[in-house]
Formats: sequence, C-alpha cells, structure tokens
Amino acid sequence: MKYVRLVSSLVFMAALAALSSFCIAASYPQAGPGGPIPGAPQGFGAGLDIGYCYDYLAPYGSWITLDRYGYVWCPRHMGYGWRPYADGHWIWSDYGWCWDSDYDWGWMPFHYGRWGWDDGCGWFWAPGTEWGPAWVFWRSSDLYCGWAPIPPGIAFGMGIDFDAYALGLPLNFWVFVNGPHFLDRNLRRYCLPYERNATVANRTRFQNRYEFRGGRMINEGIDVNSIQRFTGRQVTRYTLANADRPGGPRISGNQAMFYRPAFREDRQARPRQALTPEEARQQMGTARIYEPPQGARAASPESAIRKRQAQEQTLLQRSQAQEQQDLARRQAQEKRNIQSQAEQARIDQQHRAQAAEQQKQHQAERQQMAQRHQREAEQVKRSAPSKPQGNPRRK
Repeated sequence: MKYVRLVSSLVFMAALAALSSFCIAASYPQAGPGGPIPGAPQGFGAGLDIGYCYDYLAPYGSWITLDRYGYVWCPRHMGYGWRPYADGHWIWSDYGWCWDSDYDWGWMPFHYGRWGWDDGCGWFWAPGTEWGPAWVFWRSSDLYCGWAPIPPGIAFGMGIDFDAYALGLPLNFWVFVNGPHFLDRNLRRYCLPYERNATVANRTRFQNRYEFRGGRMINEGIDVNSIQRFTGRQVTRYTLANADRPGGPRISGNQAMFYRPAFREDRQARPRQALTPEEARQQMGTARIYEPPQGARAASPESAIRKRQAQEQTLLQRSQAQEQQDLARRQAQEKRNIQSQAEQARIDQQHRAQAAEQQKQHQAERQQMAQRHQREAEQVKRSAPSKPQGNPRRK
C-alpha cells in the first residue's frame, strides 16, 4: 500500500498570500425551481455524458460561462452562510472519509469536479468526470478538525505535493469544527465562523493522506484513531457499493450505496441556458446574505439574520473559551515542571505574553465579526430577499 505522505508547513500565512491565485473568479446567478431530472441511465459504469450534469443541476442553480473553465454551476437558495461540505456529515469507508450530503443532488458536485470561490459572487462548481469520496484537503490539531474543497485545476497523482497546494487556499475555503463534533450529522450548526479561520489554521497541521487503489482516489485524511479519541465514539467503517439511481446514499448495515456513474467528456455539450459572469452578478442580489431555503418558515430578513448572527456569536465565544482553557491547562502543566526561581520568572513572563497574544487575537476576531454582521444587516435592509424556492434537502 503506497501513500502520499504529506508534511505540514510552517509558513502558512506567507504562502497563503503568495498562492492566493486559487481564489478563482466565478458567479452566483439567479436560479429557478424544479426537482431532479428523471430518466437517468441506471447503474455504475453506465457511461453518462458530461452534458447530463447541465440538465440535472439546472433546477437547483444556474450555469455561467467562465473563460478559464467553460461552464460552471452556482447553487441558489442555500440559506445564510452556506459553503460546500457543510450540510451533511462524514462517514468512514473503504475509500477513506466520504461525504454524505443532505441534498438529493449532492451525489454529483461533492463527489465529482471541484469547488471554487469568487469574492463578488460566491461558490461555484466546475464539472469533472472522476468520482471521489470527497475532494477536500484536511487539517487537524488536538482541538480542531478542518477540511477545504480542492479548487479546480489541481490534478491528482502520485508524488503531488498537496500541502503546497493547500497552502494557497484562501482562508474562507476552510471549514473548522471542534473535534468532538466531527462525526455529528448536522455539521453546519457547528462550523466555526470565518473570523476564526486564521487563528485555527495556525493551530492545525495538514493531514492530507491519499492512496490510489484500482484507479480510484482514497482520501484517508485525519487518522480515524484520532477521530475516535476526539469524539469518544467508535467509528463505523462502511463498505461503499453502487446505487442504481441518483440521490443520496442509502445505508444498510455496514454498507453505504452511492450513485457514482462513469462520466465521459463531451466538448460539444452545452447547458440549455448559461449566463455571462456580469449577468450572474446582476442577478445575485442579497443571495449570499439572506436567501431562505425551500420550506423555510416566513420571517423578516432582519430577524432571520439576527438569529443566525447570534448563533455565530455563540460559536465564536465557545470556541474562544475552549482555547483559553486549553492554554491555561498547558501553562499549569509547564509550571509543575519548574526547577528553579529563574525558570519560574522566565515561564511567568512567557505565559503572560501568550495570554496577551491570545486575548489580542480573540478581540480582533470579535471586531471582524461585528463588522461583517453590520455589513450584512445593512445589505439586507437595502434589498428585499428573493422568493424561496428550489434546492430541497434529503429527508
């Protein structure tokens, strides 16, 4: 068994600025209502044309033309603060960590292709033909687990330095949770606010472990024993099998059935309708701030935003408090090993500096969040939200 063992870098922030080109331009356009497209060829290896993606995903978002990648897809009506690989949960399998999406359409964009981001418009998906359990990079520490979608343009193969690529990701790509929540089914409620990402990224190390087996990518990521220690739970190992129709995976015993047809390229295929980036931006409105999913209870945009922002504030406060407790624990352990008064004075000075630096970081995060929340509230107040429709979750 051959692994690509990847070493953590100590120059995260410097490389982040140097490699920020992975923040790729795209758009987030207006979507229409609708459900899954019927009539999909059945069975793994059925040889679907890549053009099938265009029809299948059209009801849940819009396609736009992007010079670098051709046609990319942008989801709509996803709700406040949506990001890829957040609505769902992780399962451990013979393919490594596999993403089980809450969305009926999740079998496609979370297992094929790549996700990218545009500062002006939001998340977009570039189609691909290779199936994977989850196209993400990983980070972890004794407190946190994190993952980030792998952007378009990164090819997989033996000898690839994935840590170098991961260093270039914009901070908003990363999804972090406190370790005990990693196996929870509703991960989105535990995802830390973006303002925590810089601090948490500097406290974590890369855990990018890939194996190629039978032409398929195995994403082992964070060690399963570490996850069991984080969560205090025994991790079930599932065997992946092939489902015969689109939709979310079906679990039976220790078997997880995923719809994973073989796609073939077709450069002649086109979406039935595609927007230019400028048209997409014009249609976006307040979608990234407030856009209730289908079936959401009626509420004013202002009250809905205040509720979600309060949840974010609670997450930030709890996470910061946990870091403070962890620092106090480590400092108390160091003090127990002091051998002399000179060492005592040196350690006390060091501890005061550590506490002051942590307090400074936490205060900066709170200020950044308050500023973002103010911008969101002002934007929602200026613009009415679009009518909720489309994108139902799996029951």
